[in-house]
Amino acid sequence: MAPSAPADASADLSTDVLIVGAGPSGLMLAVCLARLGVDAIVVDGKAGPTRESRALVVQARSMELYDQLGLVDRVLANRSPATRLIPGAGRNELGRIDLALAGSDVTPYSEITVFEQSANERLLIDALGQLGREVRWGHRLERLLIEPPAPQHGRPAASVLATLANLSTGEGEGEGEGVREGAVTVRARYCVGADGSRSTVRRELEIPFDGATNAFTFTLADAIGMRGLEAQAINVRVSERHLMLGFGMGGDRARLIGVVRDDDLGADGEASEDESRAVFRREFGVEYDESAWFTTYRLHHRLAARFREGPCFLVGDAAHIHSPVGGQGMNTGLQDAHNLACAFADVLVDGMSESRLERYEAERRPVGKTLVETTDRLFGLVTSDSSRARFVRSRVIPAIGPAAVRLIPRLVGLPRAFGFVSQTRIRYRMPDAAGATSPARDDGLLGLRLPWTGDNFDVLRAMRWQVHGYGVPERSVHRIARELGVEGHVFGADPHGRLRRDRVYLVRRDGFIVAEVPSPGTGAALAAARTRVAGG
Repeated sequence: MAPSAPADASADLSTDVLIVGAGPSGLMLAVCLARLGVDAIVVDGKAGPTRESRALVVQARSMELYDQLGLVDRVLANRSPATRLIPGAGRNELGRIDLALAGSDVTPYSEITVFEQSANERLLIDALGQLGREVRWGHRLERLLIEPPAPQHGRPAASVLATLANLSTGEGEGEGEGVREGAVTVRARYCVGADGSRSTVRRELEIPFDGATNAFTFTLADAIGMRGLEAQAINVRVSERHLMLGFGMGGDRARLIGVVRDDDLGADGEASEDESRAVFRREFGVEYDESAWFTTYRLHHRLAARFREGPCFLVGDAAHIHSPVGGQGMNTGLQDAHNLACAFADVLVDGMSESRLERYEAERRPVGKTLVETTDRLFGLVTSDSSRARFVRSRVIPAIGPAAVRLIPRLVGLPRAFGFVSQTRIRYRMPDAAGATSPARDDGLLGLRLPWTGDNFDVLRAMRWQVHGYGVPERSVHRIARELGVEGHVFGADPHGRLRRDRVYLVRRDGFIVAEVPSPGTGAALAAARTRVAGG
């Protein structure tokens, strides 16, 4: 039986934040806001959460967010770890790369976690329920209006007025038309569109979603009884005209993703599962007994022109969509939501300046832009049908691949490559005290996620602003923390030498370093840190 709507679903509602969409991004936002004490309502037109696996990989940075929320043990208990990357040509492996080793000094979660989208959603829905909140399923956004400030009516800032259709969808997932039972009006200080690539919020705001649709068809199968690939690994195989990705999903299940060119489609123009299985068998020697789910789709690369319009924001697929190569999509959406939730709490709970919210688009849109551009280029390289590309895939890669797999990690640097894929190397460009953005250069640790030292992430579970000192005298750390009005934490020297002993670090709720103050902490550096705490 589909989940029922709350008993008061027909009433007009008001809240600080209206979240439209209860996929991973919307649910992450809702859980974070509940933890941080921000009033929010989350709605979704479906009758219940996603049942298909869809997105599959949880990267290290997202695991750190789950740790901060007290949820990571549930993920670890139900995940399927991928400890190796195994590239291959045709039926042959080219070598193996140890993923866990690459991130062993970077994060507590150095393995890639295979934990499907539906499981992420169930995890977050359960967490939301434990925090005393729920999703209003069967509530579809129909209209969204931005209302200008009206001090005479008690609205000192712009707000939103949303009209929702209250649907009764009966049994099942609720993707059907449904029956309209009535309208619900929600007045909110802010609205967040977490409603996917066809976002109604984005459409109502008339925000362009520019990009392209790839010419190829993707096939996706959750295969049972898979043979021919390593189960606890990320398998990447290429042949002259084809590409396949394979991930173990735990037990005897595996996710297989393939690319079908138009001349390989059936007479009806569709890619059937039988044809897809034939390609896997012929090109890569991979077979399976049956599938729990099979689907096809066209790939899009798109980026919203803006992530914010007044009191409205976009997160996840509503803001950016791209190739599944690299397993970045769901993770980027989870981190969009976490970033925005922390900014909302700074303004709505701690009373920071409204300018604090400007940091969301300034920080997260460059991440989305880079992701769309890099995955687009990478996908274009591995799927190009040019004669040169086909020659490289069929002749060059099989010939030099084994040597390249051994050499490339040394030339590129496994920790560096791991940092990009795991999203632990993301850097935000921080404005200086006068509001100017720092140039794109290595500026200490400013704008980076706090490096992990082995024992310093536990205190981040408080989700509060903090001052950290590593090998710094305790009195200096606590004095600077008092002056800034935040809590202070003292640790031993960083064993990897990344966090210096002659300064303290101002860390936001989301774990990013936003100021470095030389010890003992006086003058311009301390003043700049005060500006950060004020929301600048």
